[in-house]
Amino acid sequence: MGSFGLIHWIIFGLFLLLLFGGNRFSSMMKDVAKGLKSFKEGMGEDDTKPEVRDERRQLPPQSRAPEQPIDVTPERRSSEIPPATDDQPRS
Repeated sequence: MGSFGLIHWIIFGLFLLLLFGGNRFSSMMKDVAKGLKSFKEGMGEDDTKPEVRDERRQLPPQSRAPEQPIDVTPERRSSEIPPATDDQPRS
């Protein structure tokens, strides 16, 4: 019920052909082909290597923080609610 069969696609194609006409449809396909061709040419231009500039930039000096180890152990707070057991209602 939800899929299109061959007969549906043929009817749909004929409808489009009647709607747009043969000449208009072929001119649209020519425009699509020209667009694809120009896209491929544009992608081909990106393959050329850009000019390598010998400008060396110096990075700004970075301040270094004192190297102290970071404590990542979780702290247990007394205000934390302990996990509920089976006899306690969950909220």
